[in-house]
Amino acid sequence: MAETIDELTVTYIDGGIETTRELDKVILSKGSWTTILFRYQDWDRAKEEYGPERFTIRRYQKRGGEYRQQSKFNISSRAQAQALVDALQGWLKAD
Repeated sequence: MAETIDELTVTYIDGGIETTRELDKVILSKGSWTTILFRYQDWDRAKEEYGPERFTIRRYQKRGGEYRQQSKFNISSRAQAQALVDALQGWLKAD
């Protein structure tokens, strides 16, 4: 378990293979509840290469000195990521 925000990652190693490779992360909020946006790639065993980049938003709660994942939202494609950005920009411009 991670004790600091910097230790939180989506990187996952299975059988010596990095099946989920973290490319970047942005901390959206800090505190006892922390929200992080990750950019990552999954290993495609059949093709023996990493697939397209993906995105996920994860919420963590710090309890007992350790961060525990409480929820996640996976953004399934670049198109869905762009639609999310467009919607947020539209709402922010309206205010």
